[in-house]
Amino acid sequence: MSKLQKLFKHTFIYGLATVLPRVISLILTRLYVQELDSTADFGVYSGLFVYLILGNVLLSYGMETAFFRFMNKEEDKRKVQSTALISLFFSSLSFFVVALFARNFISEWLQYDVNLIAFCIIILTLDALVVIPFAQLRNEGKSLTYVIIKIGNVTVNLLLNLFFFLLLPKLKDNAFWDFFYFENQVYYIFISNIMASLLTFVVLLPIYFKIRLDFSFVLWKKMFRYAFPVLIAGIAFAVNEGFDRVFLRMLLPVETADNTIGIYSACYKMGVFMTLFVTAYKLGVEPFFFSNAQDKNAPQTYALVTEYFTIFGAFILLFITVFTDIFKLILINNPTYWEALWVVPVVLLANLCLGIYHSLSVWYKVTDRTHFGAYISILGMVITILLNFLLIPVISYKGAALATLATYLVMMLVSYFVGQRKYPIPYNINKILFYLIFSVLASFFTFYIFDRNMYVGTFLLLLYIFVVFQKEAGIRKMLKGYLSKKKV
Repeated sequence: MSKLQKLFKHTFIYGLATVLPRVISLILTRLYVQELDSTADFGVYSGLFVYLILGNVLLSYGMETAFFRFMNKEEDKRKVQSTALISLFFSSLSFFVVALFARNFISEWLQYDVNLIAFCIIILTLDALVVIPFAQLRNEGKSLTYVIIKIGNVTVNLLLNLFFFLLLPKLKDNAFWDFFYFENQVYYIFISNIMASLLTFVVLLPIYFKIRLDFSFVLWKKMFRYAFPVLIAGIAFAVNEGFDRVFLRMLLPVETADNTIGIYSACYKMGVFMTLFVTAYKLGVEPFFFSNAQDKNAPQTYALVTEYFTIFGAFILLFITVFTDIFKLILINNPTYWEALWVVPVVLLANLCLGIYHSLSVWYKVTDRTHFGAYISILGMVITILLNFLLIPVISYKGAALATLATYLVMMLVSYFVGQRKYPIPYNINKILFYLIFSVLASFFTFYIFDRNMYVGTFLLLLYIFVVFQKEAGIRKMLKGYLSKKKV
């Protein structure tokens, strides 16, 4: 239990670095839906953000995961640090030069404003340059430093957005401030991001000078060989996670595509609460998986971790579904966007399936079989593409949401069944299925059958909590220990 407490402690700390930035992101979403001129503008921002996700994957090319693996595997840890850092530094600068020269071609190809393309190139380069410095902080257990820098980044981003959207319009008649004024409000979103990313890079720059410059091509080949399947899986993940916006823009009429992407993306943001939980868990659990890989009781520990994750995740699914009509007033205060609220439970469940998949993926990571992760993700990508092309022309954004759910559900199931053959882990499947089915059925009846009736939903939510506390002594003990420490 002490190992689990250590895991959840780091998960909580890393969760702050994830939760607070995402909370600020929700504030920004509220700002954008309120201040942007149209849902189409929000659609343009959301569509470009998809390419940022894919670009981040391509420019880090799995080196972060390889860094963690080889820091635990190699004796010369400084050489691992140096090799990873130098590799990403030169690849990032090369991308910056080539992409900036090709920005007009990229703009015509993607049908986005050329200045927005240039902004994206700068953001991607700055973000790639801090991948290994952030990984270094995590590896050294400097979670507090990690949190402070991450929160600092989004705080600067928030303040700049507030300035550009709320204060600058009142100052534009002044000759000095008029220089910063743009007719295209979407520019402000990306300029704010650039300035925040630049500040983060400057703060982490000392790590570049602390690490010994000792690049090993032999080690790099081993690291890249390990990282390549992670890269492929990352590309597939980027497609699975965001390319529904690309397909919506491709398959819907030009005059309505960006508007549809705007309302869909805004309501998709309601799933961020599950995403927060999944991301925080993943940040804490990945180093935990590797550091405990040699423990003889590792499979039992992994099983218990997944069980607890599912119980808490199922609670979040039901909680957000029940109180969707409250959260929409807080997060999406523009009724123009509410048409797409139908997708909220679907997106929440999809993200829960993705989280369980990440927890199940331990088997191929600790056994150096990362190519299986690539295979599963590619399978998911194929499902994403096929279902989006089949469903979007028929049911628009609802098809995009259902395609995402189907993709992550299949990935979760395939990972479980293949993993049990390659690296058996004693999961309590009956218990996991019980809580999942309870939450899914309760969410379905509350949202779709009883039309988001909060009285029905609250009853089912309280019933779920009662069942968990009656059946799960381990969770009671964990929460009791945490609360007693808080009182002290």
